[in-house]
Amino acid sequence: MSKKAVSKINHFKNGLFTHIPAQMAMPGPPLGTQLGQLGVNIANFTKDFNLKTSVFRPGVPLPCHVTINPDRSYNLTINHPYHTYFLKQAAGVERGAMESTKEVVGLLTRKHIYEIAKIKSQDQYWQMVDLKDICEFLIDAAYTMGIRVVDSIDPEEYKEFLDNQREIVKEQKEELKAAREAKLLRTL
Repeated sequence: MSKKAVSKINHFKNGLFTHIPAQMAMPGPPLGTQLGQLGVNIANFTKDFNLKTSVFRPGVPLPCHVTINPDRSYNLTINHPYHTYFLKQAAGVERGAMESTKEVVGLLTRKHIYEIAKIKSQDQYWQMVDLKDICEFLIDAAYTMGIRVVDSIDPEEYKEFLDNQREIVKEQKEELKAAREAKLLRTL
């Protein structure tokens, strides 16, 4: 009988991709169990992550990619928050539109789009992409969310618009809650 030659298998090739709130990594579940399965020292990871994300406001969702080396050390890549987070923050809205083609939930200027594009261009995924293409992507994403890109915004009118929009959102949430409760009653 001849023995089969087995090559060394690297189980840690892909690592872990997850979203962790800035400065809020804790050794408990779900992050602790995910990293523990990969053999990472969780206490060191949380300390390292919280230190690296101290430049962000606490709680900002950050996409992170952790690759594990065979000696159980890790490489941590932290990207900027998602473009949707930036678009909602810049427009001053909590959520996107339920029907983006019929509803406008917020407004942004081209300058807002440009500034977001400059930030996102620092991420590894966007580094080789032209800034103009990133801006076009952001404009499309904003439109999909119900946020319109305009040349200028009057602050007083926009404040009034956002106040009206908050009332509409409140009504929509009540309608959704009523629909859920009606569906629950039908299933009983």
